[in-house]
Amino acid sequence: MKKALLTTVFACIFFTAFGQKKSGFGLKAGLNYSSNGDYIQAVNEAIQNPDANVGYHFGVFGKLGNRFYLRPEIVYTHTQAGYADGDLKIDKLDVPVLGGYSFLGFVNVFIGPSFQYILNSKFSGISLDNIESNFTTGLNIGAGINLGKVGLEIRYERGFSSNEALFINTNITDLPVSRVDLRPEQVIFSLSYMF
Repeated sequence: MKKALLTTVFACIFFTAFGQKKSGFGLKAGLNYSSNGDYIQAVNEAIQNPDANVGYHFGVFGKLGNRFYLRPEIVYTHTQAGYADGDLKIDKLDVPVLGGYSFLGFVNVFIGPSFQYILNSKFSGISLDNIESNFTTGLNIGAGINLGKVGLEIRYERGFSSNEALFINTNITDLPVSRVDLRPEQVIFSLSYMF
């Protein structure tokens, strides 16, 4: 018991000495496991739920504060969701503004809004031009660990409101248009480096 306690104390001191404690800026990149909302076919109004797929992201961040901190980010994100009729691919610019709390010298938790701007979207090769809104908001919540200048984190992101795109995926022009919900839902894994 005494040995386990001494090991725990030593680990806390070690990670406290090497955690990302200062304000600064850095780079981040990683993978996201994402899906979007439902796809509703024009012909029979059948609803398809998406299969989640792996995407990626990279960007920059700033950190202001130590124990309590503010962390704004600018991140390019590529997501992909699979449906029976094809894949939905979205490229967007995410700007999360996170408030966080660090404890034990190396662990942190955070939450905050994410502002998203859709740069490009395609459904099985068809460009989605008729999007309800290219600008949306969502919520990020997560946790991470910092080992020196390197950070590892996991977060969950969810869009606040639906954001549909309408399109015709058939040559028959008198049919109603299909629609797909572009609202993101994803689990994000990131590796960061602070300068």
